[in-house]
Amino acid sequence: MTTMTETSVREFKMPDVGEGLTEAEILKWYVQPGDTVTDGQVVCEVETAKAAVELPIPYDGVVRALHFPEGTTVDVGTSIIAVDVSGGAAAEAPAAPAPAASEPEPEKKPEGRQPVLVGYGVAASSTKRRPRKGPQVPAQEAPAAAGEVPAELNGHGAAVKERPLAKPPVRKLAKDLGVDLTTVVPTGPDGVITREDVHAAVTVPETPVAAPVQTAPALPSPTYDGARETRIPVKGVRKATAAAMVGSAFTAPHVTEFVTVDVTRTMKLVEELKQSAKYGMQGLRVNPLLLIAKALLVAIRRNPDINASWDEANQEIVLKHYVNLGIAAATPRGLIVPNIKDAHAKTLPQLASELGELVSTAREGKTTPAAMQGGTVTITNVGVFGVDTGTPILPPGESAILAIGSIKLQPWVHKGKVKPRQVTTLALSFDHRLVDGELGSKVLADVAAILEQPKRLITWA
Repeated sequence: MTTMTETSVREFKMPDVGEGLTEAEILKWYVQPGDTVTDGQVVCEVETAKAAVELPIPYDGVVRALHFPEGTTVDVGTSIIAVDVSGGAAAEAPAAPAPAASEPEPEKKPEGRQPVLVGYGVAASSTKRRPRKGPQVPAQEAPAAAGEVPAELNGHGAAVKERPLAKPPVRKLAKDLGVDLTTVVPTGPDGVITREDVHAAVTVPETPVAAPVQTAPALPSPTYDGARETRIPVKGVRKATAAAMVGSAFTAPHVTEFVTVDVTRTMKLVEELKQSAKYGMQGLRVNPLLLIAKALLVAIRRNPDINASWDEANQEIVLKHYVNLGIAAATPRGLIVPNIKDAHAKTLPQLASELGELVSTAREGKTTPAAMQGGTVTITNVGVFGVDTGTPILPPGESAILAIGSIKLQPWVHKGKVKPRQVTTLALSFDHRLVDGELGSKVLADVAAILEQPKRLITWA
C-alpha cells in the first residue's frame, strides 16, 4: 500500500516559462492540499524576471502538498507541488512532506511519456547543486595539482577555483564588471556566489591572498527607521529591468537627437479618424501614439539600415527585414516593453487593434514573456506624464528608441505668422555602433515630416 502511494505521487517542477530564466517567485496558489485538479488546470501564478505567468498542471489527481508558500522565489527545475495521480481519495495517504530546498528528491523517470508544458521546457533536473556528503576537507590540506580540476566541489566553493558556483546571470554580471569569480568570496547557500558578492568584489579593494578577510576594517551597520523609510525588495520585472538598463547603458554607445515638430495636423487627423467611418477605425483606439508609431514604421521602411542589431560574438551587424515594434509600458510591477510582431506589415486599423490589446494586457499584468522578446525598435511615450522629452536608454539588442514628449499649444511661426499650434519634441536614441549621425538624423527628420503632413499615412495605411 505504501509503495503504490509513493509511486503514484507526481512532483510538478517549476518550468522555464521564458528563454533562459533560472528562477520565479510564487505569487499566488489557486489550490490547496486535498483539492482535485485536472490536466490543464491553473494551479498557481508566478512572476519571472519578465512577466507574471499562470502555470497549468499537466495531469489529473489530488493535491498532496504545496512545497513552497506564496512569496517564495524558486529555482527552475525544483518541485513546487505534489499530486497523487492514483485516483484515490485525499484521505487515503498523508500529505507528502515538503523536501528541503537544498536536498531535492532524485528525479524519477515515468514509465510513459513525460508530461511537458508546451512552450515551457521543463528542466530535466534541479538547477541547484548539492555539496558532497561526508567530512569536509579544508582546501589547504588537500590542494589540487596545477591545472587539475577535482571531480566534485567541497560545497563552499573553496577547493575548486576553476569553476566557482554561480548562476548564469551572476556570471554575466561578473563578466560585464570585469570580476574574476575565482577571487570572489561567496555568501550564498552551499557556497553560491550572489550578485551582492560580485558588487562587493568591485567596490572593496582586493585583499592580498595571504591576508585574512577579517583584517579589513568593519564598517558600522547602517540603521533604518521604519517609521521614516520604506525598503522595497528589488526582484522580478524591476530587477530584470534594472540589470538590462545597466547592461545597455555600458555596452551600447548611446547618441540622442531631438526635433521639435508642429503636430497640429496630426491631432486633427486623430479626431477625423475617430469620427469618420470611411477609414475602418470604428471601435478602435485612435490616439497620437498610433500615428507616431505608423510614421516611425514608414521612416524605417525608407531607411532600413536603422533596423538592426549588433552581434558581439560574431562581430557582425544583423539587418532585420521585419519590425517588431516595442511599446514601453509602466505597470505596477515595473517597466515592461512588449512588442507588436511584424508591425511593418500591419495596416493602420490592424496596428490600432494590436496597440490597444498590447496596452490593455500590460495594464492587467498579463503580458507573456513571448510578447517581450524579439523587439527591434521601441517607442516610449513620456509625454503622458507632462514631460517635454527625454534621453531614453535602448532596450538590449535594439538599435533605436523614440521618445515622445507632451503635446501642447505653443507659439509657432506658421505661414509667416506666429500662431498657437500643437507642438511636441521627439527624441531618438540610437546605438552609434550601428547608426551614424546621418542615418539617425534622416529617420528622425522623416518622422517629423510625416507628422507635419499626416494625410500621407492614409495612403500608406
